[in-house]
Amino acid sequence: MHYFLGLEVWQRLGEIFLSQGKYAVDILRIFGMMDLQSMTTPMEANLKKLRDSASDSDLVDPTMYRQLIGSLMYLVNTRPDICFAVSTLSQFMVEPRHLHWVAAKHILRYLRGTVGYGLRYISGGEVGLHGYTDSDWAGMINPQIRLIN
Repeated sequence: MHYFLGLEVWQRLGEIFLSQGKYAVDILRIFGMMDLQSMTTPMEANLKKLRDSASDSDLVDPTMYRQLIGSLMYLVNTRPDICFAVSTLSQFMVEPRHLHWVAAKHILRYLRGTVGYGLRYISGGEVGLHGYTDSDWAGMINPQIRLIN
C-alpha cells in the first residue's frame, strides 16, 4: 500500500484500489462519531424536510458545519456514494440549521459502517461506461431552480 495526497493506493496484478479509509476515520474522530451506530444509507429519503422545516430549527455554528462539509467534499474523491448527500447539504453553508447538522451527522454514521469503501479499477476486458440516474424532481430542495436543461 502507498499513500499519495491522502489517498491509500493498493496495486495488484491487473487492478488498483483507491481509498481514503484513514481520512474517513480521522473525520469520524474529529467530530466525535467513532462510537455511534452506523447507518445503511448516506441520507434520509425525504429531502423536502431539509427545506421546509429548516427555518423552524436553530442555527448551528457555521464554521463547524463548513469544516464538516468541506472534509466530506474531499472524501467524495473516492466515495461517489456520498456525493449526492454532500452536494445537497453544501447548499446550506450560509445559514446551517440544526436539521442540516443532523443530516450531516447522518452521513458520518453511514461512513462509520463503510470506512473501507473506495474505487476499484480493473485492467483488461472491454472498456465500457455505465451511468445511472434517478431524476426525482419531487425531492428537489429548491423547485424554482432547474439543474438540468
